[in-house]
Amino acid sequence: MGDAKIRKGTREKRELIVSSAHLAVGSSPALSELEYGLILYSHAFNRWIVRCMAASGVPGLSPVEVMIIHSVRHRGKPKTLSDLCLVLDIEDTHIANYAVKKLQAAGLVKTGKAGKEKMIQATDKGLEAVKRYSEIRERLLVEATKVSGLSQDDLSDIASHLRAMSGYYEQAARSAATL
Repeated sequence: MGDAKIRKGTREKRELIVSSAHLAVGSSPALSELEYGLILYSHAFNRWIVRCMAASGVPGLSPVEVMIIHSVRHRGKPKTLSDLCLVLDIEDTHIANYAVKKLQAAGLVKTGKAGKEKMIQATDKGLEAVKRYSEIRERLLVEATKVSGLSQDDLSDIASHLRAMSGYYEQAARSAATL
């Protein structure tokens, strides 16, 4: 992160980069800057995962479908639709179910039953696509991020902060729903 790296304590005065100046006038203008960064990051991340999967030989998937195939592959164990929705924080199970059906039609996942539960697991074709994705990710993204100066610990700290912030936003969303 170089100059933009957040240092505890002092930080030289600079103009914040925001998309909604009217939200940056309150008691936490930096939160508005973070939100703009998240907007840019989320769009870039979604473009990246879709294009990386296309480069892996599987074009035409949505970001949710790419995230689901990776989650299905996670640890090599079959997943339920509930598992996927929980881990990926998908509120509408219809979105996840549609994605699974599309992945199944593409031959990337297969479904079966374990009792009453529908289980989803990656096929050999799905495993191969995820393997190619991982190789492309290593070559194009991991190598590029190494020059940023961020250590593995820095990246883990950022991830931890983002997970915590997601909890604050979830709580605020629940509170807003009661207004």
